[in-house]
Amino acid sequence: MKKTIINSMLIAFIAIGAVSCNDSKNEAKTSEAKTVAEATNEAVDYKVDAGASTIKWHGTKPTGSHHGTIDIAEGTLMVKGNAVEAGKFVIDMKTINDEDLEGEKKANLEAHLMGTVEGKEGDFFNVNKYPTATFQLTAIEAMGDHSMVKGNLTIKDKTNHIEFPATVNMDVDKITLESKPFTIDRTKWGVNYGSKSVYDNLGDKFISDDIELTVSLVAKK
Repeated sequence: MKKTIINSMLIAFIAIGAVSCNDSKNEAKTSEAKTVAEATNEAVDYKVDAGASTIKWHGTKPTGSHHGTIDIAEGTLMVKGNAVEAGKFVIDMKTINDEDLEGEKKANLEAHLMGTVEGKEGDFFNVNKYPTATFQLTAIEAMGDHSMVKGNLTIKDKTNHIEFPATVNMDVDKITLESKPFTIDRTKWGVNYGSKSVYDNLGDKFISDDIELTVSLVAKK
């Protein structure tokens, strides 16, 4: 009996440790909102191709994880020469999609995340009140084999400045931006449900504060 208890505790600690390690992986540098970049008169607009652009998400907890996608609704990148001077894209929060569940379980999780369940609207993203999120560029800086994308991310009317690594490719008619996976701390945007940094006595029933994101963006002239 004693051995069983010890083994159970060991498994729990390993699970919690795994979540903690994942939380700190590729964490985006986050700070207060900054002045957004402005394009010069010579800049050319590249419109975001919503059908070819998406954001992948991955959330974890001690007992498992979920992953899926969110659609990018629209956006524009302003380009002069070989440089992106400014830009913005809009995220359609009503398109939160889970890819690891099916049927009723999938529908229930998506409804909870979007806040379309009565009495649970504020747990996560409350999409009826906050149907979109936005990202506005402050800069894209070349960093050798990749670029550092910097901008203001607004979710639920809360704005923070984030920085994440990405590969940016440009040609005459198209720009592609593919980020490396990075994490943001959801509580900085007021998404506090199940957070052990906000609530006490959750035991192993907490949900990691960090959400892993991967941004894939295509913009065309």
